[in-house]
Amino acid sequence: MTEQTLDDRMQRLVAVRPRLLSFARLHLRNHAQAEDVVQDALEAAIEKQASFAGRSGYETWVFGILKYKILDAMRAQKRQGTWQPLEDEGEADDDAIDRLFQQNGRWLKEARPVSWGEPEAAFENELFWQVFDACMITLPDNVARVFSLRELMGLSTEEICHELGIKENNCWVILHRARLRLRACIEQGWLTEEAS
Repeated sequence: MTEQTLDDRMQRLVAVRPRLLSFARLHLRNHAQAEDVVQDALEAAIEKQASFAGRSGYETWVFGILKYKILDAMRAQKRQGTWQPLEDEGEADDDAIDRLFQQNGRWLKEARPVSWGEPEAAFENELFWQVFDACMITLPDNVARVFSLRELMGLSTEEICHELGIKENNCWVILHRARLRLRACIEQGWLTEEAS
């Protein structure tokens, strides 16, 4: 690896560190532990620079390392009895969600999702990810955590239920709520911004 490439990667690690930390805090709910796992992930990324094959983006690779560090820390929290189980959000949102749909289960005309254009292009847009991060922060902790485990960390529903100690039905409801809330937030924050 050239000196220039090493410098570039170090700068990228410094730049992505705040997102790594935010991601770790979401799952661990403990600032000190989040700092520790992010530090461990960054050290592992530096030590394993040569194993980065370039099949994904460098930041994605680092997030992959962090994913395993977080899961290890969550399991350690369970063993040590410091785990904070998810609280069931209950039925509070159900009325708001039901108001988006007709009785036959189809979207109400005014609640239908807005076209996002080319989704692949959106994922390459830095503004999209800023809005996405802001929208994730607005989600309740348990909703954001379940969504993140499923969609960002790639765990199966069964693995999520096992890790968090929730029932499969509850997991699906939480995921549904997360998707609806994120869709509404992203449409409001990103698509409106894009149009202006």
